[in-house]
Amino acid sequence: MKPPSFSGWVLSLASCFACVFAAPIASAAELDLQGSRLVVSGMLDGTAIKEFTDQLGSGTVHTVVFEDSFGGTAEAAGAYADAIRASGVQTEIRGQCMAACAYAFLAGKTHRFGYGLQVNGILLPVASRPTAAELAIRWRGEEAHKTLADFTPTTNSAAKPVEASAPPVVKDNWQPDHGVLFTASPTLFGRIYNTYYCDGTQGRDFSKCERLADADPYKLGVLTP
Repeated sequence: MKPPSFSGWVLSLASCFACVFAAPIASAAELDLQGSRLVVSGMLDGTAIKEFTDQLGSGTVHTVVFEDSFGGTAEAAGAYADAIRASGVQTEIRGQCMAACAYAFLAGKTHRFGYGLQVNGILLPVASRPTAAELAIRWRGEEAHKTLADFTPTTNSAAKPVEASAPPVVKDNWQPDHGVLFTASPTLFGRIYNTYYCDGTQGRDFSKCERLADADPYKLGVLTP
């Protein structure tokens, strides 16, 4: 069977990006328990961490589904990831999962894109464009957790004291729309997986991001079989 043309795929992808990734920024995280699946949507800003941890601690949740979660803070990302890792649950993405959501997602025993006709995408924030070598190890095992340090404010006790009147310097947790984007788009020929580097200048038009070659999400450990 003849595969789709590249030009046709680009037009289709651009349309998918426009439909899926132009969604408005969501409010605080909302939890919805559906049998053994706990659906998490909205920003991971820390407001639902206790409820989330309690739900996972009950032992009835087998899969955490992140659905259109548009980011949050590095602190919340770490808390969600710790709860997921401690409970040994699986994680899944339906729709869009960005920044804080992405790191929480990677903590699952298995982490996969959900089935269905929707376009699934995960945006993992990066401080700078990763090399091919960095991509190969960046999101595997504990390395995925360590990368949170790039976005977490740190203090250095050995640093030179600053004037008491000087305002504290706080590092932004995430740069909006800046990172490595992995997508899975449904077609008549099966799902097409692609990876992009987005420097943030594209705004909400992710079709302008740079396509990365040899960045299969399964090979890089972002998705598990």
